[in-house]
Amino acid sequence: MVKTAGCTESRLADLIDMYDKLVFSICYKLTGDYFTAEDLTQETFLSAFQKYETFDGENEKAWICRIATNKSIDFLRSASRRSVPVEDTFFELEAEKRGSPEDICMEEEIKNQLALRCDGLKPPYNQVARDYYLMELSPKEIAAKQGKSIKTIQTQIYRARQMLKKIYREEEPA
Repeated sequence: MVKTAGCTESRLADLIDMYDKLVFSICYKLTGDYFTAEDLTQETFLSAFQKYETFDGENEKAWICRIATNKSIDFLRSASRRSVPVEDTFFELEAEKRGSPEDICMEEEIKNQLALRCDGLKPPYNQVARDYYLMELSPKEIAAKQGKSIKTIQTQIYRARQMLKKIYREEEPA
């Protein structure tokens, strides 16, 4: 095995196996282009491979996600400099993609309210609810993060959901 820049080829293979779908989804969500997302995914892992020696070992998932996000943002910035919109329809389409300002504001308010309600739950349900509903982590990812079994996390998600339903029902106007 060849050791290059602090990362073995086997470690790179492990990173790709663990995070390829996550990195691709981040790149795809940010760029909206399948083929660009594939290219950016490769660039992300190449960069991680080259910079692995500078990685402190803490929260590998967050580190690789940050690289993917930065690669995508850099791509979007350079793409916006290369192309100049020539029609008003471009701006109309961009506004439609994001939704109306009212929709954006409503979505943000709903997320804020959900965050408050999740924080109001007793431990460990508050953290599980935040991870599952706000951070959109899978039960498997939450279990790995907390060092618990998947079944335990699934049970906690179920109980947190029941607690949140009860809170929302109590708040409904009669």
